[in-house]
Amino acid sequence: MRILFPLFCLAILLSACSPKNAGSQTIALIGPDEKAVTVTVEIADDPEERQQGLMGREMLEPDSGMLFIFEEPAQLTFWMKDTLIPLDILFFGPQGKLIGGQTMLPCEADPCPKYYSEDGASLALEVPAGFQEFYGIGKGWQIALPVQ
Repeated sequence: MRILFPLFCLAILLSACSPKNAGSQTIALIGPDEKAVTVTVEIADDPEERQQGLMGREMLEPDSGMLFIFEEPAQLTFWMKDTLIPLDILFFGPQGKLIGGQTMLPCEADPCPKYYSEDGASLALEVPAGFQEFYGIGKGWQIALPVQ
């Protein structure tokens, strides 16, 4: 599995060379028991896309979400300004291992609450609220290559 994360990053970098409206990609989350969950994601890999995120969306299909990609691992901070639906956020370290997750609620008044990664993360995955609990995602899970 150690090889899969660098290959995933290479696939993301190669996809950046394609037209912006190239569509969604399918990724997999792999559990410690080799259980796999696929998620269709939009990629947010530049500052403007990351800032926009899922703002203004009135719904998100089950097993879909947005994958935020950061160049360097850091403690990531997210908020729910102008986000209308509750989301789970999963944070992954530079080797693709899950380092934490939590449920984020829509912001109803300023200042909006902030949600932090527990450690240095280079990927964040936003999915519909309840996703993490439904699939039992926790310690030992990791993110894997796009599914072809």
